[in-house]
Amino acid sequence: MAQMQLTVYDFVQPFGGALDEENRWVRLAKKIDWLKLEKQYAVHFGKGGAVALPLRMAFGSLVIRAALGLSDRQTVELIRENPYLQYFIGLPAFSGEAPFSARSMAAFRRRIPQSQVTKAVRMFKKISRE
Repeated sequence: MAQMQLTVYDFVQPFGGALDEENRWVRLAKKIDWLKLEKQYAVHFGKGGAVALPLRMAFGSLVIRAALGLSDRQTVELIRENPYLQYFIGLPAFSGEAPFSARSMAAFRRRIPQSQVTKAVRMFKKISRE
């Protein structure tokens, strides 16, 4: 099922805070065509069976890992700690819990082409320089 586009106003921060729309992760999230990626990702799954994690979570975590040069474990831990990264991967509210295990990252890599991740990382680097 396709996710609706998440805006910074929909994301629930701890302690009643608000996300900064100028944050590089928020800006990158706005530039990515999540619906198009989700349609491409959906071909990897049949009907029935276990429910897959959302595309935004899988793709977003791979972008975070590549952009910041992290290991799978470091990626999951940083996402667990950071509301901007949780927003980027499509969570509707901040949570101190890890949204998936580091082992899930290998499955994400099998299903999502590295070329798409690389393209998003280039966009991230450009945004970070602006």
